[in-house]
Amino acid sequence: MNAPPPVSSPPVETSTELSRLLQASSDPDNPSVESVQELLRDVEHIAVIGLSRNIEKAARRVPSYLAAKGYDVIPVNPHADRILGRPSYADLSEVPEPVDLVLLFRPSEVAGAFVLQALDRPDQPAIWLQTGIRADAEAAKARAAGRLVVQDLCIFRVHRVLAG
Repeated sequence: MNAPPPVSSPPVETSTELSRLLQASSDPDNPSVESVQELLRDVEHIAVIGLSRNIEKAARRVPSYLAAKGYDVIPVNPHADRILGRPSYADLSEVPEPVDLVLLFRPSEVAGAFVLQALDRPDQPAIWLQTGIRADAEAAKARAAGRLVVQDLCIFRVHRVLAG
């Protein structure tokens, strides 16, 4: 698989728009514009917890977009055998390949357990909780362990801003 196209240094208006997106998130502890840009530039393998079989849901459209942009999207959904032409794993711990980013599409009420699973991975992936999803205590624990954690922010919107 080819690496995704590079996300270069954003022009001033792009940085302003990305800053606006980060400020609109409900988590004031989200990383900086530069950290988010670096993350999306360097990430190749994204494990998506809650990747949906339903093509009408954001939990399917967003990972499909990321796959189309060259990211290696790894489905994690215990209710599916295959999604996006790939085997789907029942649990993050079952993913045998390296993971650079864990992207969560699960409700806030259960998201914390998945943040802790990501924290247990030896490859030390970054953790991204989509719009409306937060797990504050677990995110704080992951951040204290040196992990980059983004909460309550749409990776699709951020990537679109960075990709121009």
